[in-house]
Amino acid sequence: MEPKDYVVEKIAGEYATLRDIETNDTLFIAMALLPAGIDIGTRLHYEMLEYTIV
Repeated sequence: MEPKDYVVEKIAGEYATLRDIETNDTLFIAMALLPAGIDIGTRLHYEMLEYTIV
């Protein structure tokens, strides 16, 4: 999968909703797969099966 950039739109329990910055598509993902310390509005970069805070 190609690198993508996301913004955390919503956090609900153990899941977060991410919005793709380029396409505005949404992604529903488990918090366990995201880096510690994220909050609403956090920008994330996805590459090589890993999310990092930008």
